[in-house]
Amino acid sequence: MSPYRRREVNPILSLLNAIGYLLAGGAAVYGIFAFGATLLPLRLERRAPAGLPKVTLLKPLCGWEPETYACLRSFCDQQYPEFQIIFGVAAEDDPVLAVVRRLQQEFPRRDLRIMIDRRQHGSSRKVSNLINMMSQAAHDYLVIADSDVCVDERYLAKVVAPLLDPGVGVVTCAYRGVSRRGLWSLMGALFINEWFMPSVYTAAHAGSRSFAFGATIALRREVLSQIGGFTSIANHLADDYRLGELTRRLGLMTVLSDVEVDVVVAESSFKSLVHHELRWLRTIRAIRPLSYSFCFITFGIPVALLGVLLSRASPIALILLAVAAAARLLLHIKRRQADASAAQIALVPIRDCMGLALWMWSFTNRRVKWRDEHYQVSRDGSALLLGENLTP
Repeated sequence: MSPYRRREVNPILSLLNAIGYLLAGGAAVYGIFAFGATLLPLRLERRAPAGLPKVTLLKPLCGWEPETYACLRSFCDQQYPEFQIIFGVAAEDDPVLAVVRRLQQEFPRRDLRIMIDRRQHGSSRKVSNLINMMSQAAHDYLVIADSDVCVDERYLAKVVAPLLDPGVGVVTCAYRGVSRRGLWSLMGALFINEWFMPSVYTAAHAGSRSFAFGATIALRREVLSQIGGFTSIANHLADDYRLGELTRRLGLMTVLSDVEVDVVVAESSFKSLVHHELRWLRTIRAIRPLSYSFCFITFGIPVALLGVLLSRASPIALILLAVAAAARLLLHIKRRQADASAAQIALVPIRDCMGLALWMWSFTNRRVKWRDEHYQVSRDGSALLLGENLTP
């Protein structure tokens, strides 16, 4: 009999160790790739700006915010040969109309039009607005951008140029959240800048083009007609993603422009932030269920910390936690706002923990809130309008 006793291996502890290493290692690897993806430029085919076509800009509006004037004005002040802007609202008493009329006075030589039409064509009020606006669209190249987007003067030329390639269906833009004052607006901007957009850049560098964002969608009228017009997305809250998906079914490419626009983030309370992000997460879950199920690994610090706990603080797991945390902090430094204070770094683990918690919460149901209305999101991304007073 051997003088050495054979050590018994507990299979449960071994399994927990393995899971812990996978979580900590996955968080570390993703953190490195996400940070690297924000450093590397996307490879785009560039075209000379000469001979750019006439463009119609569609701006669906509803309500007024303090930043609305500056955002809308940036679209009027473009270095572009010829374009029109259609501002669409559903009500004659919408306060945003005062802002638009001010812009009409400031830019008398611009073709700035107002479309007031309350007709509904589906569950999405935004898409219904777009459908109503199309009757005034004069040109065959279309650009759609949300009301809270602010751009520079070369924006329009850069996003329209790729459409000169007939193989391109949609051009879209990355964006950066610019927070209004307040903790909840800042937390919302961190969600965009340090979780959502890095995941987009990572996917784009890996070759994926399964995205399109409301910050900018540019396409030709003929392509829009081939997919059935805006009517084909009238019941979709993720109308931007759906436009990209339908054009890709035609065999056309989606191009992520190298233009990064600013989006104003204004969250008045913790409740509004949660409603907003749950709507975002549950919509992603509906349209990309498989990849969404595994995206917990992107919430780096708490996931790596869980890996350390499961591995009983093994040295390897602790090293992986350090790598994940370092990569996450570098990403924060790279993506944070120019006027951010050093103290904001303390929000990084809190933001990751909140994101992971909301990701888990998103699986409880398919209900979302958009503005003051509640919807049930189906598996294809379409939405059914529900009653009020529902829990998120």
